[in-house]
Amino acid sequence: MPNNLGITNNEMLVVKSMTMALYDTIAKALDEKNAGLYTDLFHEDYEFVRHQTGTSMDREQMVEMMKMMMANEKVVVRDARCVYENDEILVEHSVMDFPDGTTEAVMAVHVLKDGLILRTETGATLISN
Repeated sequence: MPNNLGITNNEMLVVKSMTMALYDTIAKALDEKNAGLYTDLFHEDYEFVRHQTGTSMDREQMVEMMKMMMANEKVVVRDARCVYENDEILVEHSVMDFPDGTTEAVMAVHVLKDGLILRTETGATLISN
């Protein structure tokens, strides 16, 4: 049965399932250290806002950074979990170990558009080792 958007409920379920699987794809990419799988989720207008400085990076800059991070065995993402996800927003939390020996608890908020990540902003708390 079509709704006000002119698509059937089954079509809406397919779209919703694709969006709800976004975190699962992120988790798989992190687990496999597959930067391409992760960055394929970035919208062409993607923007990342750095929690440390408030500065931002565009899609191309973030793709390069993700490649470097995923290739570095000293960057470890652990205890990752999805806090909340719908078709507009995805909130995730993890603990990250960095090459300089620091560990941070990281909260990432992803704004979604067309089933892709349009904007990411993070907040982090330094954890003493």
